[in-house]
Amino acid sequence: MILILFYLVTSFVILMDQLSKHWIRSSLQVGETIEVWEGVLNFTHFQNSGAAFGWFEGYGRLFVPVAIIIAVLSVYMLKKGFIYGKLLEIGVALFVGGAIGNAIDRTIFNRVTDFIHFQFDDGILNLADFALVFGVFLLLVDSLIIDAIKKRREIYQK
Repeated sequence: MILILFYLVTSFVILMDQLSKHWIRSSLQVGETIEVWEGVLNFTHFQNSGAAFGWFEGYGRLFVPVAIIIAVLSVYMLKKGFIYGKLLEIGVALFVGGAIGNAIDRTIFNRVTDFIHFQFDDGILNLADFALVFGVFLLLVDSLIIDAIKKRREIYQK
């Protein structure tokens, strides 16, 4: 029963990320844009050979072993009970799914397919990027807010 939620969320993130990237690669030429929500959201096909925001341009493959290490360490920590609770498990699963989703692109294409472009920002992202960010957000919420609430309850119960 342990890790089922982790595996389901991780697999779902990887599947949706890869399907959406495949759709973009087969529907749009690099640089081509589809307006999704006027003035707010476009799908713009972009190939990123670096990391987030184009940092480390040309060195994206260096992040593949990092993604593998993160995935293996996460499963180990979950199995050993270092990561517990649904919120933490989902946060880790989102993070791992996002890391693996982008690692797949880096391994196969030597770059990551990005396409989600909010017009109020210059960055172009993909679903894996959103999973990474939301996963970190959940980890922070759990470790900062939930732990603080638990500690406060312990103090008042004494």
